Amino acid sequence: MAAASDAPVLAGIGPEDALPVVRTAARVAAAHRRGLHLLHAFNWAAMDAPAVSGSRADAERLIAEATEAARLSEPDVPLTTEIVEGPAVANLVRRSESAFLVAVGDGGMAHCDRCIPADSPAVQVAARAECPVLVARREPPPQGPVLVGVDGSTPAEIALAWAFTCATEHRSRLLAVWVVDTDAAIKPATDRLRELVARYGAGHPDTTTECHVVCGDPGAVLVDQSRSAQLTVVAARGDESWRGMLGAVSQSLLYHSPSPVIVVRGVSDVPGADGS
Repeated sequence: MAAASDAPVLAGIGPEDALPVVRTAARVAAAHRRGLHLLHAFNWAAMDAPAVSGSRADAERLIAEATEAARLSEPDVPLTTEIVEGPAVANLVRRSESAFLVAVGDGGMAHCDRCIPADSPAVQVAARAECPVLVARREPPPQGPVLVGVDGSTPAEIALAWAFTCATEHRSRLLAVWVVDTDAAIKPATDRLRELVARYGAGHPDTTTECHVVCGDPGAVLVDQSRSAQLTVVAARGDESWRGMLGAVSQSLLYHSPSPVIVVRGVSDVPGADGS
């Protein structure tokens, strides 16, 4: 579905990644002319009375710091804040039904060589949210292109349309990459990719595009390409992306891409998806 015109960017604020998440989310909200809602959640029921008092003060201080960072980053973005009870993932997934996009921190997993647990909050939100999910990184990205992975599936076409909108709003070029498994597949994939880019780019005439079809492992290729990207966009999975699951490629990017990653899910159309 398309998000309501007043749906905000919802940023989940935790103690480890608050400022990178806020700055990245504020930039996305400004680019898409959306409001920004900062949400911090923790489980009151698991604490005794003194801990609740201290944690409430910590939560208010965290929200105040995040608010200041958002206003310094994008002073014209409408901003609201909220502290709620309960697990952060459950709150963000529930609120995603009425959000334009949910932004969360990666918990440092882009720089972690060990196996990433499937119950990582960023992974859980990306797998279960009802709208696109932005996973922010602790280090600022380079001023490179918006990268999008394309594989010919319908979800990947929606991701391509979303990436065009991002590239236009961020005033950057678009790099579309299709990874195939044999040399024989390069020519038909190249023709199809050019066709898709022409169709979805029709409504974005000022956005410069670049297309590449390469042989290799899709996750590894896109992670490598993302090192010079300011933002990477990918479908949740190539098929049935609404089923609360993540594909191998989106997982590889979530775990290892140094750039912020938008996992597109819960969207059946986006502005400009028909070339208008």
